[in-house]
Amino acid sequence: PPLRYPATCSFKGSSESEKHQYIIHGGKTPNNELSDKIYVMSVLCKNSKKVTFRCTEKDLVGDVPEARYGHSIDVVYSRGRSIGVLFGGRSYIPSTQRTTEKWNSVADCLPHVFLVDFEFGCSTSYILPELQDGLSFHVSIARNDTIYILGGHSLANNIRPANLYRIRVDLPLGSPAVNCTVLPGGISVSSAILTQTNKDEFVIVGGYQLENQKRMVCNIVSFEDNKIEIREMETPDWTPDIKHSKTWFG
Repeated sequence: PPLRYPATCSFKGSSESEKHQYIIHGGKTPNNELSDKIYVMSVLCKNSKKVTFRCTEKDLVGDVPEARYGHSIDVVYSRGRSIGVLFGGRSYIPSTQRTTEKWNSVADCLPHVFLVDFEFGCSTSYILPELQDGLSFHVSIARNDTIYILGGHSLANNIRPANLYRIRVDLPLGSPAVNCTVLPGGISVSSAILTQTNKDEFVIVGGYQLENQKRMVCNIVSFEDNKIEIREMETPDWTPDIKHSKTWFG
C-alpha cells in the first residue's frame, strides 16, 4: 500500500488459529488523497535472518465502503465463521458540492456498519437505528462476535459524545444478523491509543476530550461475563514534553 494512515486489524481464519493476516483499509496519503482500497498482508516465510511479507489488494463487490480515514475495521467470530466490521470515518464532501474553496473539505461518513467477507470479497452495509451520527477517531474493541465502539468525534456537531455502543454480529448459514445496543458508562475521547494488556483487559491512553484539550487521564476497560466496565487508572507522571505538546497522538 502507498504511504498513508489507514485502519488496520489482525485476522485469523478462526478464533483458535495461530496464523495471522493483517487487513489494511482506506486512509489518507501525504497528497491528501483518500483511498477505498483494501489489502491483505501475511507472513510468507520466516527464518532467523529475514521475514518475507506478501501483500495483495482485495477487490470488493456489493456495498463498497467509500474512501475514508479515521474509521475502524475489526474482525468478529461467530458459529465458526469470521467477518470484518467497518464503521465510521470521514470522507471528502460529494463532488457536486465541491468548490475551489471547499475542494478538500471533509464530512462525516454515514453511520452505516459494513460487513466485509475477506474470503469472497463482498461487502454489505447495514443501517442501525441506534447509530445516528457519523463518528471518526473512535476506539473499537472486538471480542468474539461483538464490537464495542467508544467515544469518537462528530464533525457535523463538533462534539465528542460519551458514546458506548455494542454491535453484535450473528453468522448463521444464511444472512448475517446485526444488532446494536446503547450501553451506559461511556467516555468522551477521540484519537486515543488502545492497548490490550491481557485477555480481558485493555488500556486507553491519550487523545482529546475537546478540540484544544488533551486527555491526560487513562482508562482501563475490563470484561467479565460479557459485561464491560470502564474506569480511570492512576495517571502516569507525564514528562514535560508530553504535558506541553499540542499534539497528543491524534
